[in-house]
Amino acid sequence: METAALVAPVTSLDFLLDAFLLTGEGPVLSVYSLQPRPKACASESVLQHYRIHGIRPRSQEAVSALSSAAAIQEKKHGLSTTAEPNFYDLAIFGGKAVRLVRLHVDLQDGECLHLETPGPLMELQDWALDVRWLSGDNKSLLCVAVAHNSALLLDVITGTALVQHSCLEGCLLYAALLLVHESWADTVLVGGTVFNQLVLWKPGGGDERSDSQHKAPVERRLLGHSGVIFSISYLQQKGYLASASDDRSVRVWAVGALGGPGGKCGDLNPTCLRVLYGHQARVFSVQLSPGNVFSAGEDGACLVWDWAGGGRVVRTLKGHRAGGVRALAVSEGTGEEARWVATGGADGGVRLWRVKGSEEKKESIEQTVTEKLTDLKFAGHGLPNVICIAGEQDENTSWSQSKFVVCTDKGIVCQYSDGKWEIVWQGSPEFQSYSVMETITVRVKDSAAKVHLCAVGNLSGSLQVFPTSHPQCGILLCGGSGKIHSLIWHKWKESVYLLASGAGGLVYRWCVEVELNKNCSLVISAIPLPPFLLPSCAKRWLTAAVRLHSRSQEVFWVGGDRRGSLLLFREKEKSRQKKGDDEMRDGLLADGKQTDDEEGEAEENRKMGEKESKEELQPLSCLFGVHGKQGVTSLCDYQGLLYSTGRDGCVRIFIVQQTPEKLEERRQKSAENKGRLQLEVLRVQRACKGMEWLERILILEPEIPVEEEEEEECGNQYKTQQHSLTEKFVREVEEENNGREARFVIVGFHADHFVVWDPVRQERLLAVPCGGGHRSWGLWPSHNGVWPGYGAVVFIKQGAVMASHPPGEALGGAGKAGRTGGWVLREGVHGRGIGCVCRLGRIRGFGSESKKKCAANTAEMNGGEVEREAGNWEIVVTGGEDTCLTVLAVHPASGSIKVLSVITDHISSVRTVTAVTRPEGDTLSALLVSAGGRAQIQCYRLLIGWDRQGRAPSCQVIQVASHRLDEQWERRRNRHKTVKMDPETRYMSITVVDEKTDGVLVALSCSDGAVRLFSVSEVKGQIDLVCETFYHKRCVLSVTTCSLEDVEGNRYKLMFSAATDGKIAVWHLTEALFLSAYNTSSATTPPIPCLDIPAHQSGINSLAVWPEKLGQQEGGCQVTVASGGDDGQLTVSTIRVQYPEDGRTGGSRGFSQTFLQTQSQCPNQLQLHLHSQCHVPLAHAAPLTALKLLSPGLVVSTSSDQRVCLWKVCSSSISHCGALFSHVADAAGLAVWEGEEGDEKRKMGFESEKDKSVWGGKEDPTGLERENKITEGKTDEAEAREPVEAVSETGDPVGKINDKQGGETTGDPGNQAENDSVGRTGVKAGWVLVCGQGFQLLRVRDGETRGKGEKVKDLVRVILQEKSIQMASEWI
Repeated sequence: METAALVAPVTSLDFLLDAFLLTGEGPVLSVYSLQPRPKACASESVLQHYRIHGIRPRSQEAVSALSSAAAIQEKKHGLSTTAEPNFYDLAIFGGKAVRLVRLHVDLQDGECLHLETPGPLMELQDWALDVRWLSGDNKSLLCVAVAHNSALLLDVITGTALVQHSCLEGCLLYAALLLVHESWADTVLVGGTVFNQLVLWKPGGGDERSDSQHKAPVERRLLGHSGVIFSISYLQQKGYLASASDDRSVRVWAVGALGGPGGKCGDLNPTCLRVLYGHQARVFSVQLSPGNVFSAGEDGACLVWDWAGGGRVVRTLKGHRAGGVRALAVSEGTGEEARWVATGGADGGVRLWRVKGSEEKKESIEQTVTEKLTDLKFAGHGLPNVICIAGEQDENTSWSQSKFVVCTDKGIVCQYSDGKWEIVWQGSPEFQSYSVMETITVRVKDSAAKVHLCAVGNLSGSLQVFPTSHPQCGILLCGGSGKIHSLIWHKWKESVYLLASGAGGLVYRWCVEVELNKNCSLVISAIPLPPFLLPSCAKRWLTAAVRLHSRSQEVFWVGGDRRGSLLLFREKEKSRQKKGDDEMRDGLLADGKQTDDEEGEAEENRKMGEKESKEELQPLSCLFGVHGKQGVTSLCDYQGLLYSTGRDGCVRIFIVQQTPEKLEERRQKSAENKGRLQLEVLRVQRACKGMEWLERILILEPEIPVEEEEEEECGNQYKTQQHSLTEKFVREVEEENNGREARFVIVGFHADHFVVWDPVRQERLLAVPCGGGHRSWGLWPSHNGVWPGYGAVVFIKQGAVMASHPPGEALGGAGKAGRTGGWVLREGVHGRGIGCVCRLGRIRGFGSESKKKCAANTAEMNGGEVEREAGNWEIVVTGGEDTCLTVLAVHPASGSIKVLSVITDHISSVRTVTAVTRPEGDTLSALLVSAGGRAQIQCYRLLIGWDRQGRAPSCQVIQVASHRLDEQWERRRNRHKTVKMDPETRYMSITVVDEKTDGVLVALSCSDGAVRLFSVSEVKGQIDLVCETFYHKRCVLSVTTCSLEDVEGNRYKLMFSAATDGKIAVWHLTEALFLSAYNTSSATTPPIPCLDIPAHQSGINSLAVWPEKLGQQEGGCQVTVASGGDDGQLTVSTIRVQYPEDGRTGGSRGFSQTFLQTQSQCPNQLQLHLHSQCHVPLAHAAPLTALKLLSPGLVVSTSSDQRVCLWKVCSSSISHCGALFSHVADAAGLAVWEGEEGDEKRKMGFESEKDKSVWGGKEDPTGLERENKITEGKTDEAEAREPVEAVSETGDPVGKINDKQGGETTGDPGNQAENDSVGRTGVKAGWVLVCGQGFQLLRVRDGETRGKGEKVKDLVRVILQEKSIQMASEWI
């Protein structure tokens, strides 16, 4: 096996000369170039099965010396040094491993990087906590601090420990810091002990004896923490030491000079300067800079402290999901120069920020929680009621140029510009005490000028519309005789509409235009349109409205009212045409060119238009109370989809389509609703927990990758052609994206904060403490509803006008480049454990036209094939403890991960997921069913396609149905006669029993001891409980099915369920009770299993089942059941199945009619009996958590022991093909699938000699890495060749299975050839995806790619001895 993609907690970060960022994720070392923009450049697996916990670059002086020596050698050999490469030596450590890695950098092209491992992997006898290079003459010496309060001097060339000294206080360390100079005698070690103390001691101590009797005394001891210490940092300039602890605090100590010549131990009495409390959980990492303290912890926040100015938090950097920040790095920088800050999270994400050196003086717009507000000093003219930002949708207006318009309780409109307030308009007494106001920016007709229009309504139904620059040009409109509840401006193409909700549920509408007359003064005209009539309800006024983009000539409007309902309206085309004629004739009349007949006709048409404008438009359809009783807050139409928000905490996505109707309805349909149009909910997106008051959504700008290198290589020859194709490409992209959900952020109120929330990344992009909802506010910018990633808020609070950012200052520079959450170098997935995974399929991606042509030219020059990065993407869905379902696209060729969608509808952890997938052209369509805690089931339709604009896969999520057992119990008629289900019931496993055109039948295993069958109807949009049985009487952990077919074509289905008692129940599913299965109103008899198999001593976590046909003489078939349990055992049970003799009972030509059948209902049923059983008692060293079938007879298993094993299974034996150490902790989910042609030719994302496998001295044909045990340079071949014994159900051995080629194998003679073929022919290429604390995609290589063995650089055990250890480089 070899790793194709890996997402694991990022445990190590470090900067190299402020030009590169080095990251450690599992054993993979990655390099990011920071200039001119952050970009991934190289990666390689360097620590085999160890996790990287530290990266230590060698000093720049040493690197320069080595580079000069290399240049001298090249000159001696007559080599040119014009393109001399530079390199940096890195000491990588983690666990018990240390390795030297060399980073090569091309000086002419800084992004041309590659990694090299010149030496072997050195394995210590203890855990390495810190590693430092000695700066003396010997450039190959490392000081290593280990966990049992010891230090050793290591030669990285020979892999030999020269000196090892221990502290007199031999306790366990959680953190260590080495302060080194030129020699071993100058070294000082600061350790954080398990007793919550910091101890300082000198490993050299002036004595270089290497005997174990020498113990160095403790020089200094720092007390104060109440928890263990996780991280230590030292600032040499000021002599300060910082420690981060389990007690949620960071302490800064004044210790004086440490290390240096002579190994100084600082002040005799060090003091604690600051105790910094601000984290909500454990603090994992701390870094010191001359002006600040940087700390990161389990709460997912990186805090920047101004410890010199009182120890307050001046910055909060957030960008990771649950699980916290596991790694922190701060670049060196000098003085006031900005520093790089990088954080690595438990979600596998890497974020990068640019932090200024004087953070205590100035806040940054990248800060996610803004505590500094600006009072705009609004005084006089009454109290402000409404505030708007004039020109917030104008793309050419910056924040410093924005103007704020405020309407007071005295009917006065004021404007804030250039730091001062001025009165714009003062209304009549009718506008006092109550007024509503809205503004919009419009373009003057036949001109490039723009004006800001303001509309103000009052209690008597009057509306004043005026430009803020020329209020004297305003007009007065009438909106009935009652109160104007709300005003809505809506811009559609070149038209501007004004909607006013008046009394009696009438919504008055005008089409407003601004033009210049002959005197070059502004003239506002308002053409009345037919009003909308809202249905009767308590709160009868509109709060949001939008005109839909329709390809037809019909005009549709959608309105949202205060009651939470959505209404669909359609305008009459005839009236619109006549109004257009009226406008044309009015224009001719203004020019004085109409005749008397034309004047008469115009007058008649004008009267008809006025009559039609008074006609009330009824809604075509209504979704009553879809957003609860608190009202709809916004509507947005984008790319053919309608987005609505409300105060119920939900964003709903709709589509307008026709509904199916019956023949009699079709005859009686009214002309008002031709085609029976209605709004259909596609899905519901919730915000974060506690964020119920949503205001609107903002579309995110598509993240189009910048291909600078490709453009430079291709030159300018394609630029002109590409420019000519731009318009056509944009049109094609718009057509493809029509009806496809866009990436958006949610704007609303969370407690007392105004928040911009990203539902995909699950993070706050902006948070302003405004005091909560029920206030007027404005957000800048929102150009056409698009969020650029930064912004400012202005709002009214306690009679004052406040702004989150000073209006006179520029906003958007650094924030636009790095967004509010910093640069996302690597996207995080799940912050907590992943419990289940399901593969949907594969889609083919295509790059841009320019990239294709550039790649074609490069391939033509190199004589090779075009290999585009777009390639094939594997689509998988993961569910975890964070209650989220994440749709991911994995690119095996490059190892990149793309988060397509995050679904947050589950209220508890997601335990299991399954899907029914079918390709639809270039789109992958899947019906996804997920289940988990609180007895909750969710069903979705996923449509995955290729986004040509974003050059990545895209996902459209359509919510089909949901179900909860407690809700169904509440709807029962006689529920008082039944026992209410346990609300803590969890669904443990799910499998598809039957597929239909409009839905599926699924079976679920439950923690309350039941096996339940549900029918999922996509047409009806509902999930119904069909049947439940409590046969197991204890928690059912796993369920799966198997399909059978006899020689006559009759089909049968078996279901297998396993519980915590270690038994497997086999159920026969037939068509006998088909009507009861899909008729939920009829009662169903509890079924009885037809076979019970004892397989394990404890719970069975996973099942893998496959059938095999027998010969004609034997008849029937054979079903093999592989099971793995908490006892770490792998059991294979073989069941013989005899079909009914008449072939009439239990079979069907399809599985559209299946259900459970009992033994008593049909005597002529399938005959099942247990034929044989064998098991491997210690298949894993921990509970076996997942077991999947890669191909018939080939099973993949995984466990919390972090091993992925491949097993060859036949009727009487189990052959262990090999194992690979996984980098995913707490492995719980597994997905496997067979590869396709060409998979073996693709380049993997992580290349290393450690991924090469060895099999008996030759390359492993199955591609499985053997676990080589090397002790003091000698391989324990006897232990490696010890066979695994498979035991029968009677306790007698039925076969000895060897895990090494050429070993002894006994058992059934008929299967001897099959067993032996494992080592010779290998297995078919396939993929394995293991999930837990992250996930890892593994590729099983094809058995045809065999060759001669290659030398593999194995581990070198580092032991303190006089002679160097011999490197284990023998053939295995």
